[in-house]
Amino acid sequence: MKIPFPKSTNQPLYTALKTQPLHPINISIPFNKPRPPPIAVRMDTDSSTTTSTAVYRHKKDKILVIMGATGCGKTRVSIDLATRLQSEIINSDKMQVYEGLDITTNKITIQDRLGVPHHLLGEFDPDDGELTPSEYRLAGGLAISGIVSRQHLPIVVGGSNSLIHALVADRFNPELNVFDGSNPVSTQLRYNCCFLWVDVSLPVLCDYLCKRVDEMLDSGMLDELSEYYGSVDAANQIGLRKAIGVPEFDRYFKRYPPGSGCGRGIGVEWDRVRRGAYEDCVREIKENTCQLAKRQIGKILRLKGAGWDLKRVDATGSFREVMMVTSDDHIKKRKKKRWMEFLGDILGVHKWGTRICNEQPVLQNLL
Repeated sequence: MKIPFPKSTNQPLYTALKTQPLHPINISIPFNKPRPPPIAVRMDTDSSTTTSTAVYRHKKDKILVIMGATGCGKTRVSIDLATRLQSEIINSDKMQVYEGLDITTNKITIQDRLGVPHHLLGEFDPDDGELTPSEYRLAGGLAISGIVSRQHLPIVVGGSNSLIHALVADRFNPELNVFDGSNPVSTQLRYNCCFLWVDVSLPVLCDYLCKRVDEMLDSGMLDELSEYYGSVDAANQIGLRKAIGVPEFDRYFKRYPPGSGCGRGIGVEWDRVRRGAYEDCVREIKENTCQLAKRQIGKILRLKGAGWDLKRVDATGSFREVMMVTSDDHIKKRKKKRWMEFLGDILGVHKWGTRICNEQPVLQNLL
């Protein structure tokens, strides 16, 4: 896959959830802010002489990394923090880096970004092959350098912990899998990282994930997949075809090809067999999404156990209340207050109300 390889094309609109590709990283223009001068560390090489050797190193750039299982609210946290910290966001979800399938991969919409610049989100052409961790490390490093040059704070957010490890590890070997337990996790990082782990109780999270799948289908996910299978050779898009929803519907679209009335809500009466095949796909998507969340939590625990300083914030209470669907204005106000209290705990800003945790504010060094 070529780096950089962002590609902008006009995609058909399915619903208001549809997003647009972002501008590519421009590496031909030099960064307008030079790096700080190197810090000299003097060390005597020989106690019998007065000579010394100067070792130079660059001050590490500060970045905020928001981690957590799929669906735990990382995206919303990143937007709310970015609007308060003068930041730009770098996507670290390995499916959302590709152009296309915006509903299926659950990309944040243009409206929900609230003007916050996003990088590596829907920028890569899936026909160019699968994005490797090494390529992501290069592209992410360029994005961080550009953001720092604008004197903004880079916020890395996404559920693909393998990409996060590849990006921030000082020494990265793409041949080693640090999450299988047989290889050590790099504890030397090339950035000054503040890791924020948004954690939600797994039973609560899985209940929400199942509900989210239904909402995505109601928003046009099946129509999006139908067009995807009907217009491209999905087998050639090695990376994007791994997105949850694509392989699960593979057998369905082979049996009911796109254009044969496979979509919902287009005036076609489904027979019992077709309805059963559709429901089997949906059930499999929900199960695989919950299994993905479990694996992601396992990888986060692996990084934490290896010594990464992850600041865990238990969002279960706030998550349960905020994600509750209601039309009651009083409950909506209570949900908003609860969410602001949760953000206040992260930021250490007390004017939003009583803090819901006893931990110290985790972003003090970034403010």
